Amino acid sequence: METTLPTLTKEQQLFYEANGYLLGMQPVFTEPYLMEGYHKLTAMLFRDEIPSDMSNWHLTSRWLYDLATHPQLLNYVEGVLGPDFYFWSSDFIIKSPRSEKIVPWHQDAEYWAISAGKSTTVWLAFGDVDEGNGAMKVIPGTHKAGLIKHKIAGEASILSFELEEGTFNEADAVSLRIPAGANSLHDDRIIHGSPANESDRWRIACVLRYTTYDVKADLTKVPTFTTFPIRGVDRFRHNPIGTPPSEMFARPAHTTKRIRKTK
Repeated sequence: METTLPTLTKEQQLFYEANGYLLGMQPVFTEPYLMEGYHKLTAMLFRDEIPSDMSNWHLTSRWLYDLATHPQLLNYVEGVLGPDFYFWSSDFIIKSPRSEKIVPWHQDAEYWAISAGKSTTVWLAFGDVDEGNGAMKVIPGTHKAGLIKHKIAGEASILSFELEEGTFNEADAVSLRIPAGANSLHDDRIIHGSPANESDRWRIACVLRYTTYDVKADLTKVPTFTTFPIRGVDRFRHNPIGTPPSEMFARPAHTTKRIRKTK
């Protein structure tokens, strides 16, 4: 007997539309499955690399590609983007125990070479995430205000840019507690960030990004931009299309370490 995978309810869709984020979806994966794959990926890192350097390894690792294109996960994405969208990016956001590094208040679309407002990010927790180990915080409703000017981030940040103080109200922030194997969704314009990990636990997450087909990337800024049409029909053909990888675990031939910009 065929099992129907969960989709978003109308109430969940309306909440996302109003607030710019969503929690409480049924977990798609188990923690042992995620951590087994994570350890196989990190085993391929070079000595001078860290897990957060594993950017877009879905291009060469079928395990990660399959993670991002799991039908249940895509059902959640379809609930906020509609039936036609592509997958284009994966990154690991890692905080080691007792790390002083933070993710400053920012908007994802500030970093991307695509127009804002038509993308969503799946924030997938590989282990339990809460306030103790540096859970992400969002400021509900801020996705409706459009993009805000960013400045160069401080030295404690793992990102290059952050929002100026006074452009948002931090008192309105909500912490996103996510159990292992579950995920959140957030709009590319919502203001979000996360504090240092003051616990003895790792905080391991993978972020996966999806965008509607009408959005074209600026290839002069990101010439390696590659899309995978995974739901619906691409009537626009704006962007380069990739070929799903065949090897379960393989690192890209050429990688770029995450380097903070200073100007």
